[in-house]
Amino acid sequence: MKIGWSKKLSLLMIALAFSCVAIAQQEPQFSQYMFNRMSYNPGYAGSSGSICASAMYRNQWMGLKLDSPASGVSAGSTPVDILFTFDMPVKFLHGGIGFTFVSDKIGYRNNMLINLDYAFRMFWGSGSLSAGVEVNLNNASIDMSSLKGSDGYSGSPSSIYSGTVDPLITKASSAFMFDVSVGAYYQVPGQYYVGLSVKNLLGSSNSEINFKNARTVYALGGFDWTPSNAPSIRIKPSAMLKTANFSYFQADLSCLMDYRNVFWMGLGYRVQDAVSVMAGVHWKKLHVGVDYDFTTSKLGSFKSGRSFGTLELFLKFCFKVVIPQKPPTSYGNTIYLL
Repeated sequence: MKIGWSKKLSLLMIALAFSCVAIAQQEPQFSQYMFNRMSYNPGYAGSSGSICASAMYRNQWMGLKLDSPASGVSAGSTPVDILFTFDMPVKFLHGGIGFTFVSDKIGYRNNMLINLDYAFRMFWGSGSLSAGVEVNLNNASIDMSSLKGSDGYSGSPSSIYSGTVDPLITKASSAFMFDVSVGAYYQVPGQYYVGLSVKNLLGSSNSEINFKNARTVYALGGFDWTPSNAPSIRIKPSAMLKTANFSYFQADLSCLMDYRNVFWMGLGYRVQDAVSVMAGVHWKKLHVGVDYDFTTSKLGSFKSGRSFGTLELFLKFCFKVVIPQKPPTSYGNTIYLL
């Protein structure tokens, strides 16, 4: 089934809107957010007590057609995100440090983000409370050469592809931006966790590529529950709420079931966007997960050229370094004088 010109034009304009991102650039989203808390809250850094490295890959809205094979003109890529994180506790810093790298590609735009985290942690009640700060380094680029000028548009849908290339935007354009994020995180290991953070606190922008980071507030939390009649099973509900500049809101709800810390499975729901099916295994120090999102918005209707879902892969490796105490090199003996 062919897509009508009106639908092609609509999809093209959606892609261009995502590409130019004139205002309020959104943070990358992941359905397996519960395994990736540091990218949302710098206060998480080092909270696991282990040295951890993780990677995520997300291919969103697979199958969505944003081009016209007849004209050879493409509206760019659907969202593809690659994430790598590393964090560890540092005793003499009274907390933990972390590092995050993100590649976020959509349409004609590509973002490369590097985040550096520090969290100060103290014991409070039966758990630990931490306050974190994050330095955000963002290189945003747009392939201007793929954009078409409007002088060739005659009103006919087919002429949208006949526009000339503006000589002022024939090369890729990029900009480097600096920002800061903060967060607070509290956890009782094996029981529950809550966190609140603000990303892109400065709201940095660049006029050359018409780009502005959105101040994004995240609230996340979850808990573990072990049924009394099934001690080998742990139920792990979690939720994450976010808002960009208090003009855009999104909610993720999830529930996982873990069996003997060997494998897990679960379901998730992103309001007005997707239903997620997740599963994974724990093998020694390695954790592997996979997620598939069924698109519930209009982009995911069962028609030719529409999205048939989103694939997300997760990998994490954690270990602890135990430094044995040195045996004493001298002994003190009591000498009795007779």
